[in-house]
Amino acid sequence: MKRRTLVVCALATGLSSTSLAALAQSTKRSRIGYLAPSRNPYEEVFWQELRRLGYIDGKTIAVEYRSADGDFTRLPALAKQLVNLNVNVIVAQVTQAAIAASGATKTIPIVMIGVSDPVASGLVTSLGRPGGNITGTSAVAAGVVGKQLELLRDLLPGIAQVAVLWNPANSIFQQQQLKEAKEAAAKFRMHLKLFEARSPDELDHAFATIAKDRPAALLVLGDPLFVTVAKRIADLAIQHRLPAVSGSRVLAEAGVLMTYAPDYQEAFRRAAGYVDRIIKGDRPADLAVERSTRFELVVNATTATKLGLTLPQSLLLRADHVVKH
Repeated sequence: MKRRTLVVCALATGLSSTSLAALAQSTKRSRIGYLAPSRNPYEEVFWQELRRLGYIDGKTIAVEYRSADGDFTRLPALAKQLVNLNVNVIVAQVTQAAIAASGATKTIPIVMIGVSDPVASGLVTSLGRPGGNITGTSAVAAGVVGKQLELLRDLLPGIAQVAVLWNPANSIFQQQQLKEAKEAAAKFRMHLKLFEARSPDELDHAFATIAKDRPAALLVLGDPLFVTVAKRIADLAIQHRLPAVSGSRVLAEAGVLMTYAPDYQEAFRRAAGYVDRIIKGDRPADLAVERSTRFELVVNATTATKLGLTLPQSLLLRADHVVKH
């Protein structure tokens, strides 16, 4: 009897030092910080995938959500808030948020979503071996903006004047796109003229100024702000008779003529997998950054009709989706 008691005690002692510790770790509610410059319709894809993986806010995880509401200057302070809350992982939506999170911590794992060029931005050493505490998805590849201008040229042969709507507040990502746009414009013999919009309140003035310049078309650079006001941008482009192209499917669905962009939904979905692996113990430094390989061309046929444009059959055949409402 004494021998059995000793065995049970020994097992209990071993369990308390090993298995119970592992059990406590597995049942501990992880705290996820989410940092975004503004609300994004693709966020729900991320949360859906997390739920599919078994993470439910208030039960298996606790979510600390921070949005800058379009004011990029607030991102560093919001990132520090998440660090002070001692979250287990920070999810950073797009480049500026990832940079803010990186500036706030070098130890808490960071999962970036849709960062355009994480190497050039100084976030990771390389895509294959990120190093440090950052990994995630990169959703913009070289050539996207050039392809958008090429689509305008194919639709409007001989096009020369193109207005560019951009957001100087999102400086790093916007400058990357502008560099590519200028290189493509030189190749296609187009003249670009830039028009700023840092907030929704500046859109009316920006479009009124664009209309006075009488460009043949409009390029709307990819930006979280422009995604949140997609319907307003689409309405203004139609009002001013501007065939517009941009870098988010959301804008075409809202009424912009065309969009060519990476599959952002996939980037958000895949980011949830990174969070899962990090919570389970993987190190960000060991998880290669995943670059988007699928790109979508979306054409709004209804908008083309409103603008009096006939879409070439070749363009419609190339489109991944044609909006007809």
